[in-house]
Amino acid sequence: MEQETEIKIIYGRNAVTEALGSDADIDTVFVQKGLSLGKVIPLAKQRGAVIKEVSDEKLTAMAGTPKHGGVAAQLAACSYSTVEDILAVSEQKGLPPFIVICDEIADPHNLGAIIRTAEAAGADGVIIPKRRSASLNATVFKTSAGAAAWIKVARVSNLVDTMKQLKENNVWIYGMEADGTPYDKADLSGGTAIVVGSEGFGLGRLVRENCDMVLSLPMNGKVNSLNASVSAGILMYEVIKHRK
Repeated sequence: MEQETEIKIIYGRNAVTEALGSDADIDTVFVQKGLSLGKVIPLAKQRGAVIKEVSDEKLTAMAGTPKHGGVAAQLAACSYSTVEDILAVSEQKGLPPFIVICDEIADPHNLGAIIRTAEAAGADGVIIPKRRSASLNATVFKTSAGAAAWIKVARVSNLVDTMKQLKENNVWIYGMEADGTPYDKADLSGGTAIVVGSEGFGLGRLVRENCDMVLSLPMNGKVNSLNASVSAGILMYEVIKHRK
């Protein structure tokens, strides 16, 4: 399976700093005239990136928001990994796979937050579908605080087929829904993939049917659901507890 690439702009000091410190292929760094940007310019020079001074208006146009933090970077290409790449990470670690699957997470802020937590929790990678999902755009990268530069993200045509592929590699698939089994009843110590459903509709029917188990979080207050990225974060750290 070949890697896919897409050109992208990232913005914000944290996101650009993390990208400059990673293996991301930075082409050009755009900095706002007259601003002191800490480590950004020295890092950009060290990486050999082209540095261009531009106006606040130019950065706003590039980022699509005035909240650009005075810096943006153009990556030569954003590379999506493959499922095989993600499985290779766990093999290199000598540990069972730990993967996060996003079932049609359309909000880039939610996807960015999930990627950020997945990287912090030590997940091997994140899998997203090609259709009806946010992609690795600038907002996702910024919301991830640069974590998208460090963790492998695969974009697949068919989530159900991918889930079957993971099962063939001894990975158990755990979906997340309000009517599932309480999460503390599951053994998450082996090869594990958690599936986070979309913001409005939860897990797709076929995706749910192909989960080995569907888990729920306790709702002890007045509200009956949590934000998708918050739910995902709680379960990711439950996986860490079991893996220890």
